[in-house]
Amino acid sequence: MTSKTTDLDSATFAFLDIETTGGSSSHDRITEIGIRFWRAGEVVGQWQTLLNPQTRISPFIERFTGISNEMVADAPLFEDIADELEAQLKDTIFVAHNARFDYGFIKAEFRRLGRLFSAKVLCTVKLSRRLYPQYRRHNMDALIERHGLAQVQRHRAMGDVSAMLAFFTHALAEHGTAPVAEAIKALLQRPSIPSHLPVDVLDELPRAPGVYRFYGENEVLLYVGKSTNIAQRVASHFSGDHNSTRGVRMSESLRRVEWTETAGELGALLLELKQIKTLKPMFNRRSRAAKNLVSIELAATESGYLQARLVREIQPDRLGDYYGLFRSKRDAEKALSGIAAKNELCNKLLGLEPDHDGPCFQRTLGRCKGACEGREDAVRYNLRMQIAFHALRLNTWPWQGPVGVVERNRFTGVTDILVVYNWMHVATVHSEAELHDLTLRGQAVTFDLDSYKLLVKALMGRDGRSLTVLELPAVGEPDVLMP
Repeated sequence: MTSKTTDLDSATFAFLDIETTGGSSSHDRITEIGIRFWRAGEVVGQWQTLLNPQTRISPFIERFTGISNEMVADAPLFEDIADELEAQLKDTIFVAHNARFDYGFIKAEFRRLGRLFSAKVLCTVKLSRRLYPQYRRHNMDALIERHGLAQVQRHRAMGDVSAMLAFFTHALAEHGTAPVAEAIKALLQRPSIPSHLPVDVLDELPRAPGVYRFYGENEVLLYVGKSTNIAQRVASHFSGDHNSTRGVRMSESLRRVEWTETAGELGALLLELKQIKTLKPMFNRRSRAAKNLVSIELAATESGYLQARLVREIQPDRLGDYYGLFRSKRDAEKALSGIAAKNELCNKLLGLEPDHDGPCFQRTLGRCKGACEGREDAVRYNLRMQIAFHALRLNTWPWQGPVGVVERNRFTGVTDILVVYNWMHVATVHSEAELHDLTLRGQAVTFDLDSYKLLVKALMGRDGRSLTVLELPAVGEPDVLMP
């Protein structure tokens, strides 16, 4: 970045504010844009317009902004003003209060038109935090009160622009041109950081595999994620536009970032799963622990026909006897219905109908070959059952006892030995000496659907050939819990 970019005598700053129909740039729309252009100590122009958002403005938003559906009914669409807006903002520094919000919406509107928009972005929340670090609050109402700025029409575009520009000129008068220019230069050089985090947060993060955790006020855990490069992944959270209300809420709530470095990707994946399931972060929706894990077992009836039954108490030491892992009884029954329809199997023997005298309902429709009436040979029926269920059969643990999966990072020197048994991650140690002293007796571990899938893929797939696996015959067995 050249010095010209932040030279307050030559750069043009576009102080911009928008009003919207809501907080999500992915489906909410802009209703008003206001811009005031500042260069070399004076306002050199302004531009503003209402916009028809092509969607209804809710009563809440109407009360909040004062912009009604009637006011925007005859206003231009964003596509009508896109060329002019782009021309107005060309070669300027895009300035907004909580700039990720405004910038994200502007980019989203251009994206809907199949166009890209980018600009150098300055957030006045971050500028306030840098120039006035002694204060805790940096929202616009706090700035107006603290610095004695003139009252404006809040939550209308030009009103908020006036307040933002008043803060900027106040900071120049109080600190002088050089310190403000240096602060702006530093902010423009850095990736976008949520306003409540230290500006140097990314400097502390390792560029190595591991798990990161986002915390909010009162140490509330907001989110757990993993990456092969923690610093890069966390930076991508901050630099990406908010495409959902969830993303906006998480960014606004974020107060602290914590991390755990691992030797490799498998260790990071397993740790991420464990922490999501045990710590229950607010914004993680996937990989929550299944409360009612269900599988299917096949057993012969007195008449010799294989019958399916749902199993909740899954024994990890006999996984080869089970077919499929499902998060609920409903999911398991849905799978059974699909198998029955595709293979003309008996619904009674699959447990999809109550056991009663006479044929199953599918038999009356010609979709069952008659096992429910003893009319299909049991050997033939059982062979068809085994073929139909083969793809769902769970993987038997291929080792005699627990194993240690070794991951080493030659760049950081970190070593992890992931102790795994019956497709369950039991413990992690960091040297063979620790492994020698390890006992699994008394350790409680839960059999889990996501860990099972992850470990089967890692150890039995192509990547498994590059892993070092140590058999551990004398470390005991853990106590297995079910979800």
